[in-house]
Amino acid sequence: MIRGLLVSTQIALASPAMALSCLPPDVTRTYNEAAEAKEAYIIVYGRLNFDETRLPKVDREKLEQTPHNTLIPAQLVGNSLVGAGFEQAFDQPITLNAQCFGPWCAGARSDTPFLAFLERTEDGYLLKLDPCGGFGFANPSLEMLEHVAQCFKDKACEPAPF
Repeated sequence: MIRGLLVSTQIALASPAMALSCLPPDVTRTYNEAAEAKEAYIIVYGRLNFDETRLPKVDREKLEQTPHNTLIPAQLVGNSLVGAGFEQAFDQPITLNAQCFGPWCAGARSDTPFLAFLERTEDGYLLKLDPCGGFGFANPSLEMLEHVAQCFKDKACEPAPF
């Protein structure tokens, strides 16, 4: 019985009708995840530019060929979070990692205001986006930006009221 249930579950998970279940994107959760990570992160608010044609596309007939990671050169121009706010000029090439989970892939739009939690790597800065959001927020509200700045100032981040 257990084996039959396992096989049924695997078949159900492999079918195109399966759904991706994500928690709603949350700037507090993302801030805390970056703050607690062993990797170093910086927070930047700016305009993200990249070649949208390089985003991964899913061929449902060849699902197994969908890459988990698609690295795309990008440019982020804006300000990084220091002191009391987004005060340090930032104009850097970054790598956008558009991740896929099965048939679902991260999406993003070029020439968009973006709040980015960038991982500092040996090769520069990396922005990880996934189908559930990841480490970036397109068109963040003023409340989101103020909340992240307050979290940075306080060195702690409590859930936001918005």
